[in-house]
Amino acid sequence: MDILHDALGFAARGFIVFATIALTVLFCVAVLRRRRPPRSWLRVKRLNRQIEVLGDALRGNVMKKNELRKLRKNRKKLEAGRPAAKPSVFVLEFKGDLFATAVRNLREEVTAITAVAGKADEVVIRLESAGGAVPHYGLAAAQLMRLREKAIKLTVCIDRIAASGGYMMACVADTIVAAPFAIIGSIGVVAQVPNFHRLLEKHDVDFQEMTAGEFKRTVSVFGEITEKGRKKFQEELEDTHLLFKEFVKVHRPKLDLERVATGEHWLARRGLELGLVDELRTSDEYLVDRAAVANVYQVSFERARSLRERLGALAVKSIDRLFVALLAR
Repeated sequence: MDILHDALGFAARGFIVFATIALTVLFCVAVLRRRRPPRSWLRVKRLNRQIEVLGDALRGNVMKKNELRKLRKNRKKLEAGRPAAKPSVFVLEFKGDLFATAVRNLREEVTAITAVAGKADEVVIRLESAGGAVPHYGLAAAQLMRLREKAIKLTVCIDRIAASGGYMMACVADTIVAAPFAIIGSIGVVAQVPNFHRLLEKHDVDFQEMTAGEFKRTVSVFGEITEKGRKKFQEELEDTHLLFKEFVKVHRPKLDLERVATGEHWLARRGLELGLVDELRTSDEYLVDRAAVANVYQVSFERARSLRERLGALAVKSIDRLFVALLAR
């Protein structure tokens, strides 16, 4: 019995020592992480070579070796004979969510490009967004306007969707290129506010909301929504829609706003007829053509993710895998 007691005591002391050391290490790491600014960097990748490698991978299987060598030799001669100063095309990716969080990186990418781009250069945004909060997408559109103000050609490519706030961003471009069945448009404003006032009344729950200013709170989740408050809220929505339409009209003056600013969305094939887009092509096709005459660079501002962000992403991936596995069964 004494031997068992001593063994348990030794194990307990060992665990305490281990826990103390582990907590100390975690504390030091947390302090160092707090003092050290988060790492971030600008990644630049030349896409011309990538496009050539993809083509050569197929040519290597369908062409004779001597023909492939001759092609590469001629390509090198052609490159050597071209003027050194070819225009540059800077490619950015923007995948929007409800709060346009990608604008954090977009603003840094735009700052870098405006510092080096010349008048003959171009920026291509591969945009994908179903829209979201007005102030957030307003800021994203304003970042693209910085390029226009510097007289840098701006092309937006839409492969799948650019609706509502996404189209607010797209309309800033000189040219909008969309895949034939991409979703575009949705020039409108929507707000949904659940109200639990009657439910609270039914259960004798009193909710007090104090405000100063007649329209500080027009609609409320728990308070009673008055006709006056509802009317004021609707007026605010209409005014936001008016500003949205005016913004689109400035950048695409030929649009018939009475026809397209109804909140509807269209496939790009119809959008071309309405003037919402300028060309029907995929972004891949557009960039391959540009790579034939320009230096094409993929530009992305990247941030080191925190431990919480990495764990969150891991959890999402795990849930996604579990969901796929369940569907497979």
